[in-house]
Amino acid sequence: MTLLTGDRYRAGLDDGRELYLDGERITDPASHPAFRPAVDELARLLDLQHDPEHSTLLTWKDPETGNRIARAYQPPRTLEDLRLQRRSAEFWHAESLGQHGRSPAFMASIALGVHDFRHRLEASHAGFGANADAWYRHCAENDLVLSHALGDPQIDRSADPLEDPDLALRVLEENDRGIVVRGAKQLTTLAPLAHEVLVYLSASFTQRKGEQFVVWFALPLNTPGLVTLCREPLGSAPWGHAHPLGARFDEQDAMLFFDDVVVPWDRVFLLRDGELARTGLGRINAWSAYIGHIRFRERLRTLLATATLVAESIGVDGFRNVQEDLGRLAGYAELTEYFLDAAEARATVTDSGLLAPGDTAAGRVWSAEVAASAVEIVRKIGASGLLMQPTANDLANPRLRPHLDRYMRGRGIDAEHKSRLFRLAWELTGDGFGQRQDLYEYVHRGDLTRNRINIFKRYDQSSVRERLQRLIDNPDDPAEPAAVLQEAHR
Repeated sequence: MTLLTGDRYRAGLDDGRELYLDGERITDPASHPAFRPAVDELARLLDLQHDPEHSTLLTWKDPETGNRIARAYQPPRTLEDLRLQRRSAEFWHAESLGQHGRSPAFMASIALGVHDFRHRLEASHAGFGANADAWYRHCAENDLVLSHALGDPQIDRSADPLEDPDLALRVLEENDRGIVVRGAKQLTTLAPLAHEVLVYLSASFTQRKGEQFVVWFALPLNTPGLVTLCREPLGSAPWGHAHPLGARFDEQDAMLFFDDVVVPWDRVFLLRDGELARTGLGRINAWSAYIGHIRFRERLRTLLATATLVAESIGVDGFRNVQEDLGRLAGYAELTEYFLDAAEARATVTDSGLLAPGDTAAGRVWSAEVAASAVEIVRKIGASGLLMQPTANDLANPRLRPHLDRYMRGRGIDAEHKSRLFRLAWELTGDGFGQRQDLYEYVHRGDLTRNRINIFKRYDQSSVRERLQRLIDNPDDPAEPAAVLQEAHR
């Protein structure tokens, strides 16, 4: 059976990778206290694929092999296929409260996009399309947990990588074994907990003469010369506070250092073709953008429910201004449903025969714009109460407990229940984990200014401009307004 179990997933992480945390090399992330709760959570979710109650929704039988694979790897050819992907992703992200930005369901959809783009890759270079297809099938049939490496190092963004090549990952040479790459990538979310990494984006590929920076490839994270450096974990629990969200859902973010890494030819998908890289970037992310809306909707639903519980716990849920804030947050959650419906309504068949969701670039920009506002609503309702809550040890102290019960209780709830609720709200919006999630929402969809400009450049204004031009050219023509109205109603 190819589907991962939780135990097989844990065992697969002990693969000899060069992984560092706080200056220490970690040999097995599944057993390390900094990573174990997050690994266990992913393992729990992977085990659900084997649960008879959920397996039909979460998996799919590949007619070519007869094996069951994760639903997110299924190539959708009909609208029903696409909606099954949606329902499967909704289940996954509900289980993780919308906190898994780089869930296996999300990354599998990018592998699917690479598979869909294989014909264009093959046309660029013989064999690259076959490589992409083989890699997708390898990931799907082994149910691999994937990461992807995106941004270049923040050394000097004003400088030209052609003058300082360390500013971007680059191809040093080509030889019989493959290509040799040197450089670094940030921010590689989930890398310490994943099996493989896909590299497919560099800001430098827009450079006309920077073709050495244009490369797409995938590698196991235990590849020789590939070094993974983790940031500080966000799920620790000092001073008696539980951190259930940070512990379970901290996906970890990492820097990847490519120390003259050899990428075998069968793992190279695109090389030195900047125009194709620009075209392919949007194409391979068609399904991941769709899945991303599903995840964001669940995060908004989680924030809304948390804000409502906090408001009820301190008796402000009937206040008009609080209800207005909750209504704004509910509206955000509802609008994400519209974006998903629009993606399905605008779905198109790709040149490889798959059904791709329609473009929702404006929805992604909107999501990045309102993400901070959604968090701010929870903070506003909880106010100073989010900062001052007793720990478990405070509650167990017999000298303190009478004061806590008297002065730190809520409306209809005791001090212990209220403290857990408010600490959960703080973890979602204020502590290290909450701040990381908030920053993630702002940056992971790409540069907002660039995205807005791209929407402006793509938006078809021709018919409206033409009607306005006729009005400007013939302001006294009485027939012109009627003609304009008729045109507008067509």
